[in-house]
Amino acid sequence: MKHFMIKYQFRNGTTEAWHQEIGRFIRAINADPELKGKIGYRCMKNRDDNSYFHLASVTDEAAQKTLQSRDFFKHYTEMTRTVAGGEVTVTPIELIDQTA
Repeated sequence: MKHFMIKYQFRNGTTEAWHQEIGRFIRAINADPELKGKIGYRCMKNRDDNSYFHLASVTDEAAQKTLQSRDFFKHYTEMTRTVAGGEVTVTPIELIDQTA
């Protein structure tokens, strides 16, 4: 399993429209029979400012490549850059332990 953290400051657009876009992206992953159950995705926002944190996980390289090939992923990636004013940080992260 590979994990990534995507971080940015929300700078452009409305939060309502952006949250709807996030929901569409997650629904598209869940609706894709080749991706369902292979991609984990969570989006969180700092309550005190405009910082967003997305946690993504993929079961393997094949799932990652499949996701990256989808038009909805390309659209969402571009939208993320737009709302962040072009400043998005994607960091590979390593899971040490977790609850059940």
